[in-house]
Amino acid sequence: MASDGEPERWYEPMAASLARAGERPSGEWVYERKLDGVRVLAWIVDGEVDLRSRNRIRQGDVYPEVVDALAATVAVDAVLDGEVVAYDEDGATSFTRLQQRMHVHDEARSRRSPVRVHFVVFDVLWVAGRDVRDLPLTDRRALLDRVVEPDEVVEVVEALDGDLDDLLERAAASGWEGLIAKRAASRYQGRRSRDWLKLKVVRRQEMVVVGWTEPAGGRLHLGALLLGYHEDGVLRYGGKVGTGFSATVLRDLRTRLDPIAVDGPPVVDPPREPTAHWVRPELVAEVGFGEWSDAGRLRHPRYLGLRTDKDPADVVRER
Repeated sequence: MASDGEPERWYEPMAASLARAGERPSGEWVYERKLDGVRVLAWIVDGEVDLRSRNRIRQGDVYPEVVDALAATVAVDAVLDGEVVAYDEDGATSFTRLQQRMHVHDEARSRRSPVRVHFVVFDVLWVAGRDVRDLPLTDRRALLDRVVEPDEVVEVVEALDGDLDDLLERAAASGWEGLIAKRAASRYQGRRSRDWLKLKVVRRQEMVVVGWTEPAGGRLHLGALLLGYHEDGVLRYGGKVGTGFSATVLRDLRTRLDPIAVDGPPVVDPPREPTAHWVRPELVAEVGFGEWSDAGRLRHPRYLGLRTDKDPADVVRER
């Protein structure tokens, strides 16, 4: 695989650029649909494909059909950025549906799964021995169209045309989570910046799992997840979520929580929960919710799933 210009860390993917929650942008921007999936960086070198999550966990055995498709359709050596998604019957990306695949690190089981996934590519970092991260986004998008040949599994994200208000209305009407706005002249920075913005039309929030409560009534395994977020350099309590779980999800969560149990709360402002059990802040959950309370707690939250592609240290309250 060695060649002039080859990425220095073939087995340690380049850092992904990240979007901030943002207000209405002004100037020259490119708009894309905000996808409800899992971020993946893909290396294609000498016909070999390596998929990695943002936290550098191998994903090839989780999404082997993506490996196959990239090997067959990308004819040059490249590093691509994109998102693995699963579509529901209406053609919307479904994180709940993707949950059935994203924790299965077994290639044979993944191939047998009835949940089929797609890799939606939206950027290129390196191609044919050249690092292209310093090129403007518009140039990288043009290059991406030449590098990737879409098929039934691999797609290139659509650049949306039109007025921003019309696009936001389209997003809401279509049931999308929102839009991603990218500054047209921006380089690929490999970090969170204001050149990429999340414009949400549905309220969702990533939260750090900090504990759980005992189940009540007929529920088994756990009652609710206790949640937190980072603010001003500390981990704060952000409320609890007790809806959105199936029996299988409750059992799976408990098996993940027991090994990371700790004696005291990891948040600086723990609630008065008589049956609280605390854990190390290593898991990230995504929740839908109605609004934030004045005390910084989620109102009417609903559990959507775990985010294995997110670093708990990056979880902040999105305003």
